[in-house]
Amino acid sequence: MAIDPVSDAAPLGEVIPECTRCGKALPLCICDSIEPLKSRIQLLILQHPQEQDRALGTARLTALHFKDAVVKVGLSWPSLSKALGHPVHDPSRWAVLYLGSARAAELLQGREIVAIDRKGEAEPHQDAILRDIEGVILLDGTWSQAKALWWRNAWMLKCQRVILDPAAPSRYGKLRKEPRRDGLSTLEAAAMLLGRLQKRPDIETTLLAAFDRMLARFREVQAELPELAPKPKKKDWRRKKRG
Repeated sequence: MAIDPVSDAAPLGEVIPECTRCGKALPLCICDSIEPLKSRIQLLILQHPQEQDRALGTARLTALHFKDAVVKVGLSWPSLSKALGHPVHDPSRWAVLYLGSARAAELLQGREIVAIDRKGEAEPHQDAILRDIEGVILLDGTWSQAKALWWRNAWMLKCQRVILDPAAPSRYGKLRKEPRRDGLSTLEAAAMLLGRLQKRPDIETTLLAAFDRMLARFREVQAELPELAPKPKKKDWRRKKRG
């Protein structure tokens, strides 16, 4: 597993040491309980530089479960191969999760993972497309940050775009409000994609159990160490309403 160092991230607190693996303050670290998982589908997480929620972020925690997972922090890369650090011969067999209109998912009721084309329409032959996926790209950040990553990396258009239509909302609950019902944490999205695409319920179960442990640990220390609480995020409006 390869993880880029976060050079411009501000520490949560000067007197609270951080874990060198997950980047969280030690009171929030659950690295000792991480269960390694094997996956034939490789995972690439592209994190926006401003997405540095050390308390509740899940990008690094997700990647630590997989030997070949890669986390890169930045805004743009020349190609999928450059982002991964090794050649990719067929980017179309990599799925990139990018939220869009839920219309395609509504047309294919019963599917929680939907492959869509450049126009946002559901692709024909869903089973065949999803069965051939060799890698998954997740964009880690708010909606506007994910949008910036999408537009700054034109090579993603060569990949197979997918959207999710989860049956349940994010486990974050009130701890970190998601702007949309289909907005999941990076860990939850990875659990759903890697587990369902490979028909491996153990992957989904293991990742979600780690997420629940992380949230439980946060709730335990929140009252005693309020400085670990993530800073409130600015409202992620793409367009302000005029009154």
